[in-house]
Amino acid sequence: MIKNKKAKWIVRILLFAGTAISLFFVPWILVKAWILPLPDTIQEQVDEAIGYGFEGMIVYVDEAGKPPAFYTGGWKDRENKIPADPKSLFKIASISKLYTAVAATKLAKEKRLSFNNTLTDYLPELKGRIENAEKITLKMMVQHRSGIPNFTDNPTYWENEQENGKNALDFALDLPASFKPDKGYEYSNTNYLLLRRIMDKVLGHNHHEYIKEKILIPLGLENTFFSITEVNLDDVMSGYYVGYNEDFKANENGMLATAKDVGIFLRALNDGSVFEEDEQEIYPYEYNHGGLVIGYQSLAEYHGDIDTVVVQFINTTDFNGYEWNLSEIIINRVVKIIKKTSK
Repeated sequence: MIKNKKAKWIVRILLFAGTAISLFFVPWILVKAWILPLPDTIQEQVDEAIGYGFEGMIVYVDEAGKPPAFYTGGWKDRENKIPADPKSLFKIASISKLYTAVAATKLAKEKRLSFNNTLTDYLPELKGRIENAEKITLKMMVQHRSGIPNFTDNPTYWENEQENGKNALDFALDLPASFKPDKGYEYSNTNYLLLRRIMDKVLGHNHHEYIKEKILIPLGLENTFFSITEVNLDDVMSGYYVGYNEDFKANENGMLATAKDVGIFLRALNDGSVFEEDEQEIYPYEYNHGGLVIGYQSLAEYHGDIDTVVVQFINTTDFNGYEWNLSEIIINRVVKIIKKTSK
């Protein structure tokens, strides 16, 4: 306890100064987006977000008891002045991990793999190349508790991301573990790269076909794809990086889907209808997710208190992550608007 009055005032001044310094280094656009009065409608919120510098945006809202609604702003294609289209395909990046985790769960239920088996049970060649490979279980990998280094954290990977992506595992091999198996948490794309390889091995063919058979077709998801090579580029929303004029649409970045398809999948995941008997009980992963690749950031959330799915696509990213922080502020405000108007 500080008894001296003068000392108390000094502490208060230092605390105030520290807060002021912290605020100085926070981009004011984030502060502005956070403190502005909440708009009355989601469309107004989307329009406001575009004013912060996002090139284009799609928001999908599936509120129980109401028809799904779409809100758009900005450009689908900036150069050709094509407005954002809610039916556009979008690169969903790490949201795809949810599809992988569900498929792995189905394979576990079929006893074609086990979450309790280790990495070397399936890929013995990785012993000595990935630290603790013989102790890391598939469940640890699904939950990012393996300690396996994230290949996208390796700076050399980004020297030629499109080419290096063909041999992405090379950028995680022979590195020290981040922690001992199941003794920490660190988000690592390498976990899911390896899970997909294991799925391919136990299936004897590409896991894409299994996901299509077990998830996409049953849910009627006709606008979800695994590669840019499967789609017409004109159907894909352009992707932009702050400070560059380039459109990153043609890059290979994995799965693409419409906001509606992602929303349907996310509701099925959260209400359990994507699962067959006894599968949900062993499902070991998340029920919401985000995705981020160059030019594309996405958030897919289910809010049980209002029984609502919200999917937000934004086709603008940056180096510092401010655009990601801003997108999180925006989706939180969208959810607040839904809660306010649903009362």
